[in-house]
Amino acid sequence: MSTLTVTTWSLEQTSPADLLPATAPEGDVRVVRAQVPSPEFSRFLYASVGGDIRWIDRLGWSYARWREYLERPGVETWVAYDRGTPAGYVELDPGAEGVVEIAYFGLLPAFRGRRIGGHLLAHGTARAWDLAERWPGRAPTKRVWLHTCSKDGAHAMDNYLRRGFRLFDTKVEQEHATPTPGPWPGA
Repeated sequence: MSTLTVTTWSLEQTSPADLLPATAPEGDVRVVRAQVPSPEFSRFLYASVGGDIRWIDRLGWSYARWREYLERPGVETWVAYDRGTPAGYVELDPGAEGVVEIAYFGLLPAFRGRRIGGHLLAHGTARAWDLAERWPGRAPTKRVWLHTCSKDGAHAMDNYLRRGFRLFDTKVEQEHATPTPGPWPGA
């Protein structure tokens, strides 16, 4: 089996003032929170956004595991819709002591390159900063972080930097090259 060199960059913001706005995309683009935990919908977003860039770690999750994850207090999924069609999503995963991870972020392939990504990232990051307002008992957010890697889209890192994220760690590892799964088996 062949291997692939993958660079992973970790980025963070440590103040809401770090967040830089994005230009709003043209047309009817809305970002809405998916308030009902739905393993089917979350798996659809995960597989459809990550299928061509080798997101594989959750493909084997059972329905029960998806539900357990999505029902954790503070986990939020924010979905961008272009004229009513899901275009991409941001998944927030709160940790301890006011730390919120942007666990997943991306667009379905047909919606890339249309300025939706910057808008969605800015909106999702703002929701990470005000997460405690929607979840009584959670500590106020003190840090928002994420990671991206060399398998992600060509403009991912630039988008994160333009939204005010700063690099704090870089790792280079060898991975087994896996086939690109696509949004469904055989795609």
